[in-house]
Amino acid sequence: MSRKVQRVRYHLDSKGIKNLSSDEIKIILRGADDLIMSGGRTLLAKILKGSRAKEVLNLGLERSPAYGYYRQLSLEDILARIDFVILNGYLTIEYDYRLPLLRYTAAGWEIEQETYADELLRGFDDRLASSQRPFDMTYLKDRHRGLIMRLLDKVEATGDPKYVPLLEAWAPVDYQKVKQRIVHVIHRLNPAPG
Repeated sequence: MSRKVQRVRYHLDSKGIKNLSSDEIKIILRGADDLIMSGGRTLLAKILKGSRAKEVLNLGLERSPAYGYYRQLSLEDILARIDFVILNGYLTIEYDYRLPLLRYTAAGWEIEQETYADELLRGFDDRLASSQRPFDMTYLKDRHRGLIMRLLDKVEATGDPKYVPLLEAWAPVDYQKVKQRIVHVIHRLNPAPG
């Protein structure tokens, strides 16, 4: 006879928060990215607070772009904002055995994908500004396909051929479907003369 699993309980309470700005929702979702199906509300609150707790530092979560965003707030107030995001359908909680872990909803992932693609595009600009060549683009391999396609849409929408060297370095190291899209974007940014 198997023993019943004692799930860790949680209670969502947005403490009367009626609205958060789109920037706040984006930063909470961005902070959650490293925790999807591996961490919960409390750990996310510590990231947003800028905590120097051992678990935050051991997991390298101080490198999150959301780290310390709510430095001036108490953990309780940060949790209320996280709970607002959950109660309004951007994040959800799913149990993995006994622990309640964060997961994006479709609406939350749509926002996070856009935010992350913008961040990656800014990273392209940083790489171009640095003098380090050749470009190592392997960090993009094995990322979520929808995110990568959104990034390529954004690169294409710039119409700026300055991204071609990065794309040329990226194409050989990624999968065929991504490679095809990269080649398409290169041709759009750098059309043949004629």
